[in-house]
Amino acid sequence: MRGGVAAVVAAVALVAAGAAQASPGARFGIQDDAWLKDGPGTLQQRLATLQGLGAGVVRFTLRWDEIAPTQPASPTDPTDPAYAWGQFAAVLQGLQGLGIPALVTLYGSPRWANGGHPPNWLPSAGTSFADFATAAAQEFPWVHLWTIWNEPNGRVFSVPVSPSLYVQRLLNPGYAALHAASGANLVAGGVTSPRREPTGMSPLAFMQGMRAAGAHLDAYAQNPYPVDRGETPFHATCSACTTLTMARLSTIRADVSEVFGAKPLWLTEYGYQTNPPDRLLGVSWSQQAAFIGQAALHVWEQPGATILIQFLVRDEPSLGGWQSGLFTNGGVQKPSYRSFALPLAQLSRSGSRTALWGQVRPGSGSRPYAIQRWTGGGWRTLGGAHSTGPDGTFTVTVTAPRGAKLRLSSSAVAFASPQLVVA
Repeated sequence: MRGGVAAVVAAVALVAAGAAQASPGARFGIQDDAWLKDGPGTLQQRLATLQGLGAGVVRFTLRWDEIAPTQPASPTDPTDPAYAWGQFAAVLQGLQGLGIPALVTLYGSPRWANGGHPPNWLPSAGTSFADFATAAAQEFPWVHLWTIWNEPNGRVFSVPVSPSLYVQRLLNPGYAALHAASGANLVAGGVTSPRREPTGMSPLAFMQGMRAAGAHLDAYAQNPYPVDRGETPFHATCSACTTLTMARLSTIRADVSEVFGAKPLWLTEYGYQTNPPDRLLGVSWSQQAAFIGQAALHVWEQPGATILIQFLVRDEPSLGGWQSGLFTNGGVQKPSYRSFALPLAQLSRSGSRTALWGQVRPGSGSRPYAIQRWTGGGWRTLGGAHSTGPDGTFTVTVTAPRGAKLRLSSSAVAFASPQLVVA
């Protein structure tokens, strides 16, 4: 048997290898505000985890209501005593120190700005939000990626749900303030949820309402979460979908182009909950890991999609929260941790020839990689080591029939990807 396996391994040769360019400027990142601010260990240890994962960008929220609980006397001045940047500054300064770009979301109006309401209420008319945006841009001049609010097409994050008020009170004032602060700043609007909730609007209707209100933006942001446990990054389960999820990425791109022209598309929150712990909505740990690679491939294949953010790092403690972390709430590492750092997905198969796409995210420049196949007695490298493109991405074709088990490894990383079973 060992001799037969060796012969098979010898015959499974690397047919072709090469680097491939991703969607121009595509960045793959992560968001977990609570974990970054209050997770286990020190902040530097948590930031080192993100660096080890190869996060190309980190989305982080500046909570206006927490930073300015009382009204500043000089609201455009970040040194005004009313501003308490605290933990928010520590996170953004830590990311800057490691060279990890931040995508900052401005969200949450203080009671003094919204008539005494909770933070999801839009601020009253005036310059208060623009003033806060100016102060934030001055406090963090190295941040150049911004989004305004989060999921304003539903009442969980926005009261009222009104594209015209969102544009008038938040997006356009914020856009003007951030561009006045730096010509390098890019501002995304929308940040819409994937479907219409009972008290909200569909993302497309909200998008169209933004255009009618004269929205100013450099990119459109969408949170393309799956809305059904059976949905995959490439395939929706509904027959007449009106949702804007990852499975309908080409539709999102087409809708944005029709409404706003050739604006970049930022996918600012995305993730699959897992079972365990969520037995109602979760997919298996192995499915979550596979979907991370498939989603990245889908973005790589879609021109104009330039950012994809994984949500979260660690499962939220309550089952009523979100369970899409790379770690359980108790700190157990899921296979998706390795998949985030080393995503691998099948492009196609013709007989025994299988085309693969993958990335080595940790590191910079061209990175070494190898494709390995399980032989029954261990993992064997197919065709030796190769190099990615300058962005860490590669495509390769190997001799591997349906059912073969493959994985991605790199000397730049201390672990290999989860296995991929050729379909």
